[in-house]
Amino acid sequence: MAIHFLQSKAARTLSLAQVFRMTEGEAEMAFRKIRWSETQGEPVCPECGGVEPYQFRRPTGLLRFRCKACSKNFSITSGTLFASHKAPIRAYLAAIAVFMNEVKGKNALALSRDLGMSHKACWIMLHKVREAMAEEFKGRKIGGEEKVAEVDGAYFGGYVKPANLKEHRVDRRKLANQTGKRQSVVIVRERDGSSLPAVFASEGAALSWIKSRINLGTVVNADDAHGWNDLASKYEMKRINHSEAYSLDGACTNQAESYFSRLRRGEMVHFHHVSGPYLLRYAQEASWREDARRVDNGAQVRRVTELALKRGPSVDFAGYYQRHIQKTA
Repeated sequence: MAIHFLQSKAARTLSLAQVFRMTEGEAEMAFRKIRWSETQGEPVCPECGGVEPYQFRRPTGLLRFRCKACSKNFSITSGTLFASHKAPIRAYLAAIAVFMNEVKGKNALALSRDLGMSHKACWIMLHKVREAMAEEFKGRKIGGEEKVAEVDGAYFGGYVKPANLKEHRVDRRKLANQTGKRQSVVIVRERDGSSLPAVFASEGAALSWIKSRINLGTVVNADDAHGWNDLASKYEMKRINHSEAYSLDGACTNQAESYFSRLRRGEMVHFHHVSGPYLLRYAQEASWREDARRVDNGAQVRRVTELALKRGPSVDFAGYYQRHIQKTA
């Protein structure tokens, strides 16, 4: 009997034991080889491109380089998502490894216990990793000729706790009784392909975005919600009424529902609260994990680390606890 990929040996190419046995120098070299892959880990000045820097360490032990050409100081993380870091490089590598080993997410409180770091530091670190994941969604388009895409939406956040006494309870479906924090996560997912999430006030508000992200010629599958009717003007549509069947006559949104299952389980089991301004980050994380569900954990760690080191400082969290943006670490 065939076993699930996650249970197979092929899924396990990097263990936490390997990461925690690394010295700080080995972790630094691992980061160097990912950031400066063209030079096999030899540092390149981010200011002028010089390839012959001096190497030294601060009294704290952090590795630094000084360019011979322009005399600028820089580190392995200068100008990257992890710029201005205070923790050792090995802590970042361990955090990414622990984070990627969780198939539905990792909350910051658990990570702070694993690494012996503060909850705030871990919370920011994980959001930076989610920001790195988001790089893969920029400019992504779904589908094409003879391809099938699924569209669906689900609401998150804005939970209204019912009153204790029945006579004091209100109809939570009415807009007047809601908190205003309820948002719709919309997913566009190609069958056996990649996915693309976004967050809107409602499913109907996502129509123009969906049309800009699904290529012409794609067969679009959706449920029978009225909000998707306008897509029929641009695409061939297949609709499924979930009160009658989950899949019928080739129409279904099962892969979109699989994405929402992962996101909802992450919310219920790990995060408990994903609404508000960071909902999109959690939605993108779930989408990235869903797309990489058949990729071994070692490759996932390397890919996320590469994304973090190839982009600039965080747009949400820059400097030391968001005080200011620093180009060097």
